[in-house]
Amino acid sequence: MSTTTSKIAGRPFHIMTKPIGPVCNLDCTYCFYLEKSKLFGDDRSPRISDDVLESYVKQYIAAHRGAPELNFAWQGGEPTLMGVDFFRKVVALQKKYADGLRITNAFQTNATLLNDEWCAFLAANEFLVGVSIDGPRELHDAYRLDKRGQSTFDAVCAAVARLRKHGAQFNTLTVVNRVNSQHPLKVYKFLKELGSTFHQFIPIVERVANPQAAQLGLPLATPPELQAQGEQAVVTDWSVRSKDYGDFLVAIFDEWVRHDVGQIYVQLFDATLAAWVGHGSTLCIYAEECGNAMILEHNGDVYSCDHFVYPQYKLGNLRDQPLTTMAWSEQQQKFGRDKKTLLPRYCRECEFLFACNGECPKHRFMHTPSGEPGLSYLCVGLKRYFAHVAPHMDAMAKLVQAGRPAAEIMKKK
Repeated sequence: MSTTTSKIAGRPFHIMTKPIGPVCNLDCTYCFYLEKSKLFGDDRSPRISDDVLESYVKQYIAAHRGAPELNFAWQGGEPTLMGVDFFRKVVALQKKYADGLRITNAFQTNATLLNDEWCAFLAANEFLVGVSIDGPRELHDAYRLDKRGQSTFDAVCAAVARLRKHGAQFNTLTVVNRVNSQHPLKVYKFLKELGSTFHQFIPIVERVANPQAAQLGLPLATPPELQAQGEQAVVTDWSVRSKDYGDFLVAIFDEWVRHDVGQIYVQLFDATLAAWVGHGSTLCIYAEECGNAMILEHNGDVYSCDHFVYPQYKLGNLRDQPLTTMAWSEQQQKFGRDKKTLLPRYCRECEFLFACNGECPKHRFMHTPSGEPGLSYLCVGLKRYFAHVAPHMDAMAKLVQAGRPAAEIMKKK
């Protein structure tokens, strides 16, 4: 192996794997991935083949040899449609190639198909299960219906009960949208009552595409540079408004910082505190640069990012070239650097740059007050959030730096 290849293979990267592509048993209004089936032509029943799966597992492990552990992330579409025996095969392949490396698995699901067999398997193999749920019934069912337009709420709650019965690790992923963003405390308190102790709040921001993307059959999630050619995309009516997103986060933060620090973990709050103590963001969307979190489709195609599955962001196919070559190619490195180098001056001069870093490139389709392109659609809301939490983050950072638990902040409330 050449010196260059050795250096490349020794650098970490993350892959999110979609073993069944965009296929799903639900029909969520806001899903940006259902449309990706247009990329695969007549392949209406995509499934990762045995040879692609084994090559992926072998290459991914080999690329991280010497790391303390390696995480495999499985998503979709809906990964449970692959069946539990598929994931038994996954675990067997991981054991075959691990050679002492500790391997973990994360599994994002709508949970509607999680029966006792599934839950027992996930618990026995220590999968971390991410359950998608948007709040209590009326909020969850606003956009998360099945193919018949029927509620999915009861099925998800029943699955959570089964996960808890079997002792499986789970967290919750809540898509913050136009409807539930109006009810932050209702969402937060419901998730606590459900038994979730780790919350992810993911803002949904989608646009109706311009003509160029529409020609590809991809009406949503148009990459920002396609917007630079004169056509205007319209933000969908299910997307969260920027100010509402900020208000949503502030309301939940105020409840959390008074009562739940150290008991309930909110991904964004943890990432913010990490930035405040000087560790940088633990989330790619708030990192200074991105590009180390790619997507593997069922057919072996690798793309720069989950939100950039478009032909111009395809890096190659693992049947034709190694994952390491694609991960550290100049194309992918430029993709990651562009997050920083294309920041508008308005962002570079912002007092919260260290914590935000311009947010996700997918959302940077707005113009700054001076007319410069590249501002995040969520800027107003994020500024509201960061300004509000700043004094509390200052206090928690001092506690952490003194070797004391951040939860001590609750004594001062």
